Amino acid sequence: MFKVNKEEVELDLLLLAIFRLSGYDFRQYMKSSIMRRVQNRLSQERLPTITSLTEKIIHDESYLKKILSDFSINVTEMFRDPSFFKAFRDEVIPVIKELPEIRIWHAGCSTGEEVYSMAILMEEEGLGHLTKIYATDMNEVVLAKAERGILPLQKMRLYTKNYLLAGGKKSFSEYYTADCKGAYLNPHLLERIVFAQHNLVTDRSFNEFHVIICRNVLIYFNIDLQGRVLQLFNESLSPAGFLGLGSKETIRSNQYTFEDFNVKEKLFRKNTSD
Repeated sequence: MFKVNKEEVELDLLLLAIFRLSGYDFRQYMKSSIMRRVQNRLSQERLPTITSLTEKIIHDESYLKKILSDFSINVTEMFRDPSFFKAFRDEVIPVIKELPEIRIWHAGCSTGEEVYSMAILMEEEGLGHLTKIYATDMNEVVLAKAERGILPLQKMRLYTKNYLLAGGKKSFSEYYTADCKGAYLNPHLLERIVFAQHNLVTDRSFNEFHVIICRNVLIYFNIDLQGRVLQLFNESLSPAGFLGLGSKETIRSNQYTFEDFNVKEKLFRKNTSD
């Protein structure tokens, strides 16, 4: 008899149900990552099987919202991996600073900390007035949080350290005000950012960009989906535009459309030789 992993079948049916009910397609995400999140939800809800969770999401919209939140990756911080931002400042800025305007897309922006970081960097390089940053995520809840521009006080020491390591030119405290509830990003920085919902799995290109930043998102996709998203980025970049990926990511498929710019910091450039 053909041996079947019943738990994998249950997971496939859960993901199909989520897609049919919400339009969000997680069927080409890395199964190991999705399974961890599902098992965690089963534990929290004290449900015995994935099938029981599937039944819940079909008949109770609150469970669907919970699982969609579980699947959204929301790990970020100001100037995360400071050496990436330092390399961007030292190597990419000299190339793009002559442009009459600069459009940057942060795909999978989560709660916005890396988007704020880019806004600060562009301001310090004298390019803030020329720059429009488009910050997108599939999760409307985290986008609403990102639009508020509020940072947790307990993380400001780490964020200040990251800022300095990223080549910050001022006192980091100049970019926010604080009270006992939080730190509030200066409003003029938020004015340069457009927040919008966008799903990399199902949505198409919506503009032409000089820079696309998508860090630590592709690691959750399987190889086929990574290739499709990289093709989306290729279509969305201007000639010789820049792509920045996360520290654990690389371009494995469809790589003919990009060339290395800074291998260590995962900065690539659109190949215009075709």
